[in-house]
Amino acid sequence: MKNTESPATVSALTWFKSSHSGAEGGDCVEVATTTAAVHVRDSKDVTGPVLAMSRGAWAGFVELV
Repeated sequence: MKNTESPATVSALTWFKSSHSGAEGGDCVEVATTTAAVHVRDSKDVTGPVLAMSRGAWAGFVELV
């Protein structure tokens, strides 16, 4: 898993929080998709690291959790 998108591309993505995230904040992740990858980041640190994985890897992860 690696991020092959430029920082400008990643910052321009449309990010989504889980529908199960509460309004009170807390520990949440955000997800954004491109044709090549699924990007995941900490919603409390939007300028921090971004994990990028193929759509197939993401599907496998979601299936397991």
